[in-house]
Amino acid sequence: MTDTKQCPVVRLEDELKNSYLTYAMSVIVSRALPDVRDGMKPSQRRILLAMHDLNLGPSSKFRKCAKIAGDTSGNYHPHGEAVVYPTLVRMAQSFNMRYPLIQGQGNFGSIDGDPPAAMRYTEARLTAPSVNMLEDMDKDTVDFVSNYDETREEPTVLPSKFPNLLVNGSVGIAVGMSTSIPPNNLTEICNGILEVIENPEVTVEEMCDIIKGPDFPTGAIICGQQDVHKAYQTGRGIIKVRSKSEVEEKKNGRESIVFKEIPYQLNKAKVIEKIADLVKDGKITGISDVRDESGRKEPVRIVVDLKRGENSDVILNQLYKYTLLQSSFSIIMLSLVNGRPQLLNIKEMIYYFIEHRKEIIRRRTEFLLKKAEKRHHLVEGLILALNHIDEVIKVIRGSEDTKSAKLALREKWELSIAQSDAIVQMRLGALTNLEFNKLDDERKNLEEQIATFKGILGDPKKILAIIKEETTAICEKYGDKRRTEIGTAIENFVLEDIIADDQSVVLITHEGYIKRTPLEMYSKQHRGGKGVTGAGMKQGDFVKDFFTASAHQYILFFSNYGKVYWLKVYDIPEMSRTAKGRALVNLLNLDQDENISSVIPVREFDGRLLVMATKNGIIKKTALAAFSRPNKSGIRAINLDEGDRLISTVLTDGKQDLIIGTKLGRACRFNETEVRSLGRAARGVRGCRLLENDCVIGMVVVRDDHCLLTICEKGYGKRSAYEAYRLTRRGVQGVLNFRRTEKTGDVVAIVSVREEDQMMIITTKGMVIRMGTASLRILSRATQGVRLIRLKKKDSVVSIAKLSKEVLDSMGDESLGEDTVVDGEEVVDNDEATNNEATDSENAADNESAETSEKTVTEQTETE
Repeated sequence: MTDTKQCPVVRLEDELKNSYLTYAMSVIVSRALPDVRDGMKPSQRRILLAMHDLNLGPSSKFRKCAKIAGDTSGNYHPHGEAVVYPTLVRMAQSFNMRYPLIQGQGNFGSIDGDPPAAMRYTEARLTAPSVNMLEDMDKDTVDFVSNYDETREEPTVLPSKFPNLLVNGSVGIAVGMSTSIPPNNLTEICNGILEVIENPEVTVEEMCDIIKGPDFPTGAIICGQQDVHKAYQTGRGIIKVRSKSEVEEKKNGRESIVFKEIPYQLNKAKVIEKIADLVKDGKITGISDVRDESGRKEPVRIVVDLKRGENSDVILNQLYKYTLLQSSFSIIMLSLVNGRPQLLNIKEMIYYFIEHRKEIIRRRTEFLLKKAEKRHHLVEGLILALNHIDEVIKVIRGSEDTKSAKLALREKWELSIAQSDAIVQMRLGALTNLEFNKLDDERKNLEEQIATFKGILGDPKKILAIIKEETTAICEKYGDKRRTEIGTAIENFVLEDIIADDQSVVLITHEGYIKRTPLEMYSKQHRGGKGVTGAGMKQGDFVKDFFTASAHQYILFFSNYGKVYWLKVYDIPEMSRTAKGRALVNLLNLDQDENISSVIPVREFDGRLLVMATKNGIIKKTALAAFSRPNKSGIRAINLDEGDRLISTVLTDGKQDLIIGTKLGRACRFNETEVRSLGRAARGVRGCRLLENDCVIGMVVVRDDHCLLTICEKGYGKRSAYEAYRLTRRGVQGVLNFRRTEKTGDVVAIVSVREEDQMMIITTKGMVIRMGTASLRILSRATQGVRLIRLKKKDSVVSIAKLSKEVLDSMGDESLGEDTVVDGEEVVDNDEATNNEATDSENAADNESAETSEKTVTEQTETE
């Protein structure tokens, strides 16, 4: 029976903790993290050591990688050839290593992610920088330990005259930590080493002026230095890397974007595949073709062909947004310092490399000093023997054997064992005068070397001078220009950079649905046509607002409750012409029963003014800048009376005439200077006096080259010259604008148009017709107008949108040409009696309006 008292009791938690910590430290030290001195992981160091054992220098013949991997695994790294070979391959890939340590022959993979050939097909040898890393290893410069089976010894670190960790970087994932040290330019690193030697008090900020930033083997552009400086100063950070591109113009007038440099460790083939998927999914619509034209002359050449007329800057920014052509690189400068992981800044990494080189030079000098002193000791014994050659010969000949001869020599001239051994083994040819002179010269040279070595060991400045000399030689031999460009920061990168500033039609329904549709989807028709389906709405809904705007414009949404909301056009969902749209409550924080009354597209909040008109005839003027920063829940635009609603809002320069139109066909024209500018929360003043059952339906700005277009609910409309509307004062009833009948219905909208403009009319059932305003000849104020659209049963006109000449020009649209025959009914103008009757009635109404305005107190209480 086992005695339980002899079995130690160990808590399970303690055993797990100790075992896991042992495993974690083994992974950290023996696998994943590089040593700060030579920048190598054990597997990499052992591969170079095995190749050094095979004498595979830069000038030797290539050897099969299977032999190298086999020797590495058999002698130093007992984890199998399948583990060794991928590490060997990476050290030979020029797109992974800034300064490759192995020169490969055969297929060693590609930047497209293609795997290398099997190790039995490839060959390799060391490069010159690797030789510099292994140099002086046989001069007792580093410590050696036994290999895994204690049949050989391997160095714990390489002498590494070449600053490998700083120029080639390292990537590794350990347990609970990882490292991601970027490659750097050798010339800059060498200059940084020299600077630290010359000025040990140099700051990290000053070092960042010497070492500009990572220098990736694949080039590309680092966006801004601020993130680089932060990472180099703290040891941790994230930088943005962007592909270098150029735009090439073809003979057919189209453009192509060509990428010749891509971010570090980016798979080129996957990038091309991603671009193709984006085009297929419709996220990028301006690309006609993408292909890979890479070759030996140009290792990277990705060509993206654009469609005719596409903006290359917009497509380029879309590619940067949706693909890894612009990506982030994480910098974590974690490495082993004295066997412990430590996060270092750029100066500390250089400091530890210099300390390593100081130790290497010290130990090398000590080794050379011992070797010189030993040889000097032997040379002195040989010279002594030559000076007493006859006696030496006599002693040797008189001795019984070699052992007694050596003993006799030591006793007679007080020689050491090594000296007596050398004298006994001296050749007869060494007895000549010439050999004596050689030995004398050698003694003098050895004495000079010994003095030099002792001087180096006794003066730290001489050791630093040697480091400077070796660093300068390394820089001159391997230094080159930067491949990665340091560009400007992209903190100001906004969504507009990836969105084309195209014209769109924005549609808002009565129940609060909104969408935008490309303007080209609406085909132009003649007046009197039946139109096309402009919106597919749910039952009971109808279109309320319909206007055009460019994608980059701001949209100010003025609600009937007197509030204003802020939105970008590109934030409005783009949908097909027949889609019902997205609910406005998902885009704007609208209250219950709140809907949008006016929409003002603007690019900048400058010194212009906004003039608002309410249903009850109140008008208010406020600076546009007051609405530049509304919050998500909206801000107050006007203080409304109980039961009143905001009907229309227009943008002015502060000196223009305005016309307020009413449902019963009245129009009041006055200059906006009669309305002083008020604050956002003010109520406003009376704009026009309304008749019984009348209300304001719209307001327009009078322009010299424009006419007033009036539309009625049953599809009739007309153009009238602004000269027909005499200037009155605000607060009056105005003049007759449209002669209403049962056939025309009430007035629903007034719009200011030019001869070359076009208009879109939309009905409650979503039918849309597009026509030129030139097809409507100018009629007098009191006419009924002409039929503009044939309505279906129980349908009526609800809104009108104007297409200006600027919008049409941007579309490349054609003009309407000559007027067409109207399939409708034109009234009154060919009947002289009717015209005279209309004129008399109109004059009487004007006189009545003027008398009323003189007797009416026009100013109402103005509140801020």
